[in-house]
Amino acid sequence: MQPLHLFRYIPLSTIRYMAKTCAWFINRQPNKGMLRKVLINLKLAYPELSDTERFTLAQKSVVKQCLSYGEFMKCWAMPPQWSLDQIHTVHNGDMLKRAFADLRGTLLVVPHLGTWEVMNAWLCQHTELTIMYKPIKEKALDQFVLQAREVLKSKLVPTDMSGVKLLFKNLKSGGSSVILPDHVPHPSGGVIVPFFGIKTLTSTLASKMAQKTQCRLIGLSCVRRDDGKGFDIYCDSLDHETLYDRNTETATAALNMEIEKMINRLPSDYMWGYKRFRHIPDQKDPYS
Repeated sequence: MQPLHLFRYIPLSTIRYMAKTCAWFINRQPNKGMLRKVLINLKLAYPELSDTERFTLAQKSVVKQCLSYGEFMKCWAMPPQWSLDQIHTVHNGDMLKRAFADLRGTLLVVPHLGTWEVMNAWLCQHTELTIMYKPIKEKALDQFVLQAREVLKSKLVPTDMSGVKLLFKNLKSGGSSVILPDHVPHPSGGVIVPFFGIKTLTSTLASKMAQKTQCRLIGLSCVRRDDGKGFDIYCDSLDHETLYDRNTETATAALNMEIEKMINRLPSDYMWGYKRFRHIPDQKDPYS
């Protein structure tokens, strides 16, 4: 048996306890590791906060990121029904179902917000998903994740031009595709536009897909409830007036503004622990 399948037998409460313990150690080291990156990102994104407010938010973010990583492992180890049982409330679910019926196709925009893997089983009840997948360097983990995705019968395509072509083809045929829009792209695949007011390198893939296919754009996030009893899914119709603008920079900037709205609903649930602002023009790398 794949060793990581042992997560199937570990209670979620135990996994969360372990995650909170890891977060406790991380939060004791503000000058290095995840907490340092979170603090840098929050200072850039929320300069209006006091140092105390920012530090409190950063520590909450670290805890929630650690919880999400543990919940991902549980989700991948369990059958799809387990994930379905975790869903408590779906906000604007009817709007999403109408989007799936739209012949223009639907592009699901899923930022690094909350525990998004848990909602995949729910989505696959309503549509067939095409998802870009970049192999994980650790082979055992990669196999573990692939097995979980295959159970859901999602169509996985590579993160190269062949995969991009398949995503376009799927959308043009009225299908549903998923993209994480807020990773740091290769410079050739991005433009410099504001994100939380900071001009930084941003992926253009989602915006180009919207331009060429006129597909529906729906923002999705899945966040842990404060009482710990399951997760809520938020479905947001992305409707900024320039999302489909022919100018890629204009459209990408509009998408960033829509993503900011999603994050600002629950900023402590966003995964601030990566170097999102490492490509700011004419400025020193803030993480160096």
